[in-house]
Amino acid sequence: MNEVIQTILNHRSHRHFEDKQLTDEQIKTIITCAQSASTSSFIQAYSIIGVRDKEKKKKLAEIAGNQEYVENNGHFFVFCADLYRHTIIGENEQIDVTPSIESTEKFMVALIDASLAAQNAAIAAESMGLGICYIGGIRNNLDEVTKILKTPERVIPLFGLAVGFPTKLNEKKPRLPFEHVYHEDEYEKNKEVYIGQLQNYDDLISNYYEERTDGKRKDRWTEQMARMLDRKSRMYMKEFIQKNKLDLH
Repeated sequence: MNEVIQTILNHRSHRHFEDKQLTDEQIKTIITCAQSASTSSFIQAYSIIGVRDKEKKKKLAEIAGNQEYVENNGHFFVFCADLYRHTIIGENEQIDVTPSIESTEKFMVALIDASLAAQNAAIAAESMGLGICYIGGIRNNLDEVTKILKTPERVIPLFGLAVGFPTKLNEKKPRLPFEHVYHEDEYEKNKEVYIGQLQNYDDLISNYYEERTDGKRKDRWTEQMARMLDRKSRMYMKEFIQKNKLDLH
């Protein structure tokens, strides 16, 4: 097994970092790796904002649900869907690109481009011996996030990436079974098979929590997901995105 595959398979989220900042060279390497990701039709519809300012990091941590690792890390990156530059391109080239930019398709392209870039960045950071944690909590209040980061119209902050020197090695969480995620030629729709795979995974996750917490916790994965999905969260998102003139058609 080569080092790249080993790095990917060893992934785990880190939430405790040394009080040590990434070097400019490390930041540049991570961003350059992010830019090497695939991009639909070479559109490169994303931007990355690095947050050094302690006060801004503190505010973002509060928005994210008081997650202290948003404030205390080696560097905090915010990945954004970005079609603002393409608006400027249209103006400069004197071509009406607005209908395309405001389409659901181009919004999806921007989301996918940003996600591909972020995963490249994450793998690059981990290959350098750094720890990472994705932060979706910044979407709790994107109006405030856009003020903090001063993003223009048609730029949507999607998630953060806390990167740093980990102080604690967390255990890996077992993922869904291979055969439940990978379908060959067509989607497996046999409900009995499908439910059986989920039940096997529930047993695995329940045992994982029980061992990790000395019996204090042994909830099932499907139980977690049902409870999480029962709670409505960030229901303002469609309105916010369309207010920023994306995903209109």
